[in-house]
Amino acid sequence: MPIQRLAGLPVDEFLRRHWQKRPLLARSALPQYAGLVDRDTLFELAARDDLESRVVLRGGRRWRVRHGPFSPRELARLPRRGWTLLVQGVNHALPAAQDLLLEFAFIPYARLDDLMVSYAPAGGGVGPHFDSYDVFLLQGQGARRWRTSRQRDLAQVPGAPLRLLRRFRATGEWVLRPGDMLYLPPRCAHDGVALGESVTYSVGFRAPSAQELGSRFLEHLQDHLQLDGMYEDPDLRRLRHPAQLDHRMVRKAERLLRDVRWTGADTARFLGGYLTEPKAHVFFSRPSRTLAPRAFAARAARHGLRLALRTRMLFRGDTIFMNGEAHTVGAPAARLLARLADRRRLPPLALSGGESARLLYEWYRAGYIEFGER
Repeated sequence: MPIQRLAGLPVDEFLRRHWQKRPLLARSALPQYAGLVDRDTLFELAARDDLESRVVLRGGRRWRVRHGPFSPRELARLPRRGWTLLVQGVNHALPAAQDLLLEFAFIPYARLDDLMVSYAPAGGGVGPHFDSYDVFLLQGQGARRWRTSRQRDLAQVPGAPLRLLRRFRATGEWVLRPGDMLYLPPRCAHDGVALGESVTYSVGFRAPSAQELGSRFLEHLQDHLQLDGMYEDPDLRRLRHPAQLDHRMVRKAERLLRDVRWTGADTARFLGGYLTEPKAHVFFSRPSRTLAPRAFAARAARHGLRLALRTRMLFRGDTIFMNGEAHTVGAPAARLLARLADRRRLPPLALSGGESARLLYEWYRAGYIEFGER
């Protein structure tokens, strides 16, 4: 069940007063997740090539960034203080991390990105910076001092390997201990420094730029574009300059291109595919031994089904979006699959054929869904 209150505020009030507006500190917000990931577990995850990891080191005014995967020996050689290990997409590897993300289901899944976990010894951090998206910073083990600023000056240090603020002027300061959480809206300047060994969970939300949306939407239109006719010029006249681009040709081309149009349905279909498309480094593991459809249905009837940790699933009306693919289905299948998208699991159920059974089996074979037991 998702969070119901933050710092004493009902989530509806939090959304109205704080979401994308101003920070909020919530003491003991989620203490049950404080021990979700420890140092050794994060080091193991940093060795995997299917997760993005990096180490940020600071020496005086000099910052360095190394990208993983990292061997245990590499991490063991790091200095005693002044560095941070960050691992993205931990929810793709740990079921308990996915459970943590479900605490934030009061925000649409379409906005949710992933869970990043960072470990730092004393003095570790990534410097004063700002993010272009909303983030919840949940303290795991240890403690971290966060300073925030309402400054509008977001100029960055030129040539730095990180987006470091050139002039950071703190106006607020908090020390977060296990279970405490700090919400920060986009473009809120902040700086976190570990006070001794510290683990922090960062729940980030997607905020694509208009440029990104526009570029990807044009790619989508290109794949689905159907224009009739072709360029014709029966009224062609001889030009004095054969290399000249004639204004009549420009007007004819403009009239052809005016037929490039789209509707709200086109936009929705694009968004569903774009927001569920797996990142480039994400891949799915197919079953080692694929069950036949009848055996699959029998096992689903005993154990239920759940989405694989890497799966992204959304729906709109009778269209289901699964890992970048769109499927339009009838009303009975839409109701069942929307339930799977909302809850990320289905209880034991009888699959008696039809669209939902066919799609669920197809997704099982692709590694998108698994049986309910862990």
